[in-house]
Amino acid sequence: MAIKRILIILPILIFAVLLQSFFWVPTYDEQARGNPARLEEYITASIGDAKILNPILNADNSSSTIVDQVFDGLIDRDENLRFRGRLATDWEIYEEAYFYINRNAQVQGRFIDDPAIIKEIILGQKKQLSSGTSPLAGSLKNIMGIEIIPSSQGTTDIQVPGPDSNNDGFPDPITVKARYNSPPRLKATLKEVDQDFFKNMRSILGDTYFDSFSAADYVTLAEDDKKDMLAIVASEILPAIEHNPVIIFNLRKGVKFHDGHEFDAGDIKFTFESIMESRNLSPRIPDYEPVKKLEVIDTHKIKVVYKRLYSPAFGTWAMGILPEHLLHSEKLRAEAEVKGEDPEQYTMRDADFNRRPVGTGPFRFREWKSDQYVVLDRYDDYWEGAPNYKSYTFRIVPDLLTQEMEFYGGAIDSYGVQPHQVARLKNDPSYQNFSGLSFGYTYIGYNMRRELFKDKRVRKALGMAIDIDKIIKYVMYDEAEPITGPFVKQTDYYDQTIQPLPYDPEGALELLGQVGWRKNNEGWLEKDGKRLAFTLITNGGNDLRKSILAIAQDSWKKIGIDVKTDIVEWTVFLGKHVNTGNFDALILGWSMGIDPDLYQIWHSSQTNPQQLNFVGFKNQEADDLIVKVRQEYNYDKQVEYCHELHRIIVDEQPYTFLYVGKWTAVMDKKIVVMERSPTGEETIKKITPTKTGNYSFYFNKWIKLAERPVFEPEQ
Repeated sequence: MAIKRILIILPILIFAVLLQSFFWVPTYDEQARGNPARLEEYITASIGDAKILNPILNADNSSSTIVDQVFDGLIDRDENLRFRGRLATDWEIYEEAYFYINRNAQVQGRFIDDPAIIKEIILGQKKQLSSGTSPLAGSLKNIMGIEIIPSSQGTTDIQVPGPDSNNDGFPDPITVKARYNSPPRLKATLKEVDQDFFKNMRSILGDTYFDSFSAADYVTLAEDDKKDMLAIVASEILPAIEHNPVIIFNLRKGVKFHDGHEFDAGDIKFTFESIMESRNLSPRIPDYEPVKKLEVIDTHKIKVVYKRLYSPAFGTWAMGILPEHLLHSEKLRAEAEVKGEDPEQYTMRDADFNRRPVGTGPFRFREWKSDQYVVLDRYDDYWEGAPNYKSYTFRIVPDLLTQEMEFYGGAIDSYGVQPHQVARLKNDPSYQNFSGLSFGYTYIGYNMRRELFKDKRVRKALGMAIDIDKIIKYVMYDEAEPITGPFVKQTDYYDQTIQPLPYDPEGALELLGQVGWRKNNEGWLEKDGKRLAFTLITNGGNDLRKSILAIAQDSWKKIGIDVKTDIVEWTVFLGKHVNTGNFDALILGWSMGIDPDLYQIWHSSQTNPQQLNFVGFKNQEADDLIVKVRQEYNYDKQVEYCHELHRIIVDEQPYTFLYVGKWTAVMDKKIVVMERSPTGEETIKKITPTKTGNYSFYFNKWIKLAERPVFEPEQ
């Protein structure tokens, strides 16, 4: 019996020892005392490893986190989410607007084929309306000059959509050879991008001047069997009008890559061309497709010309810039030959660079051990000044519980604390904590194709019947805020003056009564003998949405609505319901970018299967504003359009906007901001988030102290 008892106890003892060792990690203070260098290294953790450390090729969060430390872009956003210069010191944005002379249209009662006369007419109006305030006067004042471009002729190959031979919904491209003999055209250089320029020019040249231009009169096709494509091909080669926004970037001088090679305009041109090189399979191609051409003006100046109006394209220049001298074609060819691989098949995706990157950012690459860690070292020659931390370690810790334990022990420096833990950790004197609004929101979406949801009063009533404050308090532990519309709440694009729908069940019943819904003897709402009933669905694996599902069902039941609920596995939820529009109402969320372009989610052209406007929202005024927003380069005007669009969506209530959640981060209080004056004096400050809640904006000034600092009480 004794032997058996010992055998039983032994596994328990072994388990206890293993458990103790699992939870034991040297404390922060023990680490600092035994290894003072720990104070100068920052360690973060991730559940997954990086994939590829190349800014034009990576597409996962872990890789992006490291790439952001190694590479710089031309621009980024400041504390208030406004663009600021990085590798570019400043920039100029203007427009080159083109249009062909239309010999078939009358201008002021006569046909004119002399571009000089058209130019005189426009400049004459500019002079005449110099003190005017009309939209036309505004466009004319914006003109810096008009240039006549003589007629031209030549041949070109152009690709146009052909038949869908695979029946996959994607037409096969067909190459067509064409000859053109174009009329002269005018180029107006505008001080600012003006999306209404040609609209306003109609007041001078006539309502049909641009629309009646027949490009087909000046184009012939080489192959007779493609004659039916003449109109499409001609309009591609000789478009009646062209908006060509232009950005001139002035580049920062004296910036060096981590290997000491000087950064210049050639690196930007190379990065752009590498993205557009189809063999590299860059996920960034759609971001740069609107670029018509990129010209190097000199070693520290580039000119980017766009094919069309598209203001979100400016933000793409925040992407990291590659070093041409390490990745050009001859370098890749030589690398392929050393490896014994076919140089013709060897692309940037195969390059050793992707595991040993070289950029211009604040940290330089040291080591990557797969599924364990990536280590970066401080770049002492960083153009903005070297970071305070000497190293940056990105550890792969797949288990969240292990991350939590290592954070408490000091083996990692920050921890994404869960909402239910916030209250406890806020009162712990060892930690500082930060929280801010996420870029996104959770909502209930109504299928506006269904008869029940076509009247906006019904959609509004459904929203008024739900106590959103209850969801925020009991489901989100108060780690969320109400939201009223589709823009990121902490940006200027979001209209802060719009109030959330009130929780008003009686008011909801009144609105439903206006539509004809009345309670029957059983307490259910009905109309024409039919009960008000529908199904609310969401995806499985999300406890928050599951709780919201129950609250919404209960809220609607209380006012007489018969709602069934269903929780569907994610892939089925998307494939069978969301992507096909096969649902009544659903609970989902959007993660948003800062840019206010809402085309994919809200434009009426995006309501087809597999598209993102799956609730079927269609509103012409909203469509017009969505297009204006994505074509407007003036920030204040863009904000104005966004506020108008916000109000329309609130009035229509295609969604019941529920809340925007908060993120929360916790760190040891010994981590502070240290600023050094030009004379070397050091000032210690608390880490404080920016107005938008970004607590790591000044990360390069962070440092870890041996003792917890004492700050003066805030006034």
